[in-house]
Amino acid sequence: MIYFKNAEEVLFQWVSRVCSGSPDDIAALYQESAVLVPTFSPHTVTTPEGVRGYFGLLATREGLGVRLHNKALRKQALSETLFALSGIYSFEFEVDQVLLSFPSRFSFVVDISLERPIIHHHSSQVPRNLS
Repeated sequence: MIYFKNAEEVLFQWVSRVCSGSPDDIAALYQESAVLVPTFSPHTVTTPEGVRGYFGLLATREGLGVRLHNKALRKQALSETLFALSGIYSFEFEVDQVLLSFPSRFSFVVDISLERPIIHHHSSQVPRNLS
């Protein structure tokens, strides 16, 4: 059974659910044994409760949103249903009543044949250039 039309649909659902601010809806995309290396935490998350907790904390930020940079999106087919996605998105939320943007790079490993398709997700803020 295929639960998602394509890997991009998983990513678009993730963006939509983060913007809606529902940690349960976001966590429902992650496999029970998924690994999350989150953008705003130094700790790797490896449990469904940890995924919900991380996104629950993120959802407390005023003005939370995610904007996908579509031109930077890359997809690699690993099998008929297994894909690696990578690219850039920007988190936006208020800090001290000022809306800030945090450009971040990401990689997802997703299996569209699974009801909970995200197997691995790594996200980190884009570092400043040394030059």
